[in-house]
Amino acid sequence: MSAEIPESRACVVFDKHLTDYNFGPSHPMAPVRVDLTMQLATELGIIEGVDVVGAAPADDDLLARVHTPAYIEGVHKLSDHPVFDSPTLGLGTEDNPVFAHMHEASALIAGASVEAAKRVWSGQTSRAINVSGGLHHAMPGKASGFCIYNDVALAIQWLLDNGAEKVAYVDVDAHHGDGVQTMFYNDPRVLTISIHEGPQTLFPGTGYATEVGGEGAEGSAANVALPPGTSDAGWLRAFHAVIPPLIREFAPDILVTQQGCDSHMDDPLTNLMLSVDGQRASYLALKDLADEVCGGKWVATGGGGYAVMDVVPRAWAHLLAIVAGAPLDPAALTPEGWRARVRELRGMPAPLRMTDGRLINYRPWELGYDPASWLDRSIMASRTAAFPLNGLDPQP
Repeated sequence: MSAEIPESRACVVFDKHLTDYNFGPSHPMAPVRVDLTMQLATELGIIEGVDVVGAAPADDDLLARVHTPAYIEGVHKLSDHPVFDSPTLGLGTEDNPVFAHMHEASALIAGASVEAAKRVWSGQTSRAINVSGGLHHAMPGKASGFCIYNDVALAIQWLLDNGAEKVAYVDVDAHHGDGVQTMFYNDPRVLTISIHEGPQTLFPGTGYATEVGGEGAEGSAANVALPPGTSDAGWLRAFHAVIPPLIREFAPDILVTQQGCDSHMDDPLTNLMLSVDGQRASYLALKDLADEVCGGKWVATGGGGYAVMDVVPRAWAHLLAIVAGAPLDPAALTPEGWRARVRELRGMPAPLRMTDGRLINYRPWELGYDPASWLDRSIMASRTAAFPLNGLDPQP
């Protein structure tokens, strides 16, 4: 077990080189989203309340805890010679174009998430975050969905290798957390939960409620596949109907989360309809779960998010503030310096406030199940598949 967690400053793992992960100017996952997030958080005073630390890149031996040696070797070769492509490795594709120093940039993000895990597990801090992380689609031997090395899985594996007996992983990205699920599908020490737009309408086409863990680890995976168009009230209804009961029953030593904010209504790549306010509510709920179940031990990462100027910086600034233990007033004004930077970059005004102006209300699952509702049928499918395997009653 880890050391007792003291009351301590939170930790942000960040340096400018974490924005070197860059697929090019036309790619949707623009590194400016991380840069603007950190500028906004700094100007709002959030960073004053945390320790900001750098990280060493994950070396090949560490990467090999979740990736195959052949894949790591291939990333090295393509990083040194980016004109060559190898679609068999998932690289050199439209989603994952190769770029110079690709290995170094990817290994640094992986190392940053491991550093966040080390800081929390050692007791140096209660909570830690790597906003550049959350690259949850990368598979053991293949890049996928903008993700080269799976930093989240590597952080979880490091925790297991260093004494964690149970790790819970919650993924709120609009896309299914397929890479992390795959890597721990047969490991009963890791509970992976993903709440995402259903596989019928969104990449990667996985994350059905029936995906519940492999042989010997039945119940160690849970998936909440939401209908397209799900907004704050429905998303939060689903979240609270499935995730807290499973986390409480599993009783993990530590919580690791992926906070992709591409569930926002303005995101160009997905079909969910959340607001920044709804996303903020999910971050608060995850902090409360970590406090209740894990003694406050929480490692958070970024993830997807392709409305890179209006949405990502505001959502993740809220996340940073919650990790820091000082949530922002949603009605707070965005700083003029940050707004000026956004205007300079895109020639249009930036959001004036940290809110989308939405009131956060949802109908608790305990108030009744409506079988005529696609959303409720999706929730019930998740509960029916995963709850009995974890000793829970799936009924409302």
